Amino acid sequence: MIRFFDFLFSLIGLVVGLPFLVILFVIGLFDTGSPIFRQERVGRNGKAFTLIKFRTMPVNTASVATHLVNASTVTPFGNFLRRSKLDELPQLWNVLKGEMSLVGPRPCLFNQEELIAERSARGVLEARPGVTGLAQVNDIDMSTPVLLAETDARMLETLNLKDYFKYILMTATGKGQGDRTSK
Repeated sequence: MIRFFDFLFSLIGLVVGLPFLVILFVIGLFDTGSPIFRQERVGRNGKAFTLIKFRTMPVNTASVATHLVNASTVTPFGNFLRRSKLDELPQLWNVLKGEMSLVGPRPCLFNQEELIAERSARGVLEARPGVTGLAQVNDIDMSTPVLLAETDARMLETLNLKDYFKYILMTATGKGQGDRTSK
């Protein structure tokens, strides 16, 4: 049932939001010259997939976990995208394709070995990664791998349609800080 809602909401979001996505894309062209960011992430069952987002940092920024990136590398427009969580909108394509869910554990990088090990031990990698979830609405990010993996596992054990809609609504109304960077 959740996959049905993922497909439906991502399709509606992409169709209805297309004019807005185009506007953000054009502004991103002026901001970084390359508004779409693609990065290989850990997907369901540990398989790789290419996550897409709006770019919030210059093209040559190192490909590391967000909490390891210096905040000064984020562009002013990128800061706006992150605070508003609009940088995540292109992930609706990943959701539509079935690589992600709207709700699930945030996909990490393959070099985040501690987090991968913690998630693997708790069965979290068996789930489709998500755009948002319990950890995100509670400001738990990838800088605390054990806490994040525990929170992801707790969410997946109890996830139902009510929680699915609750996490989406909480994210849409501004709960959670989005990706944090180092000072």
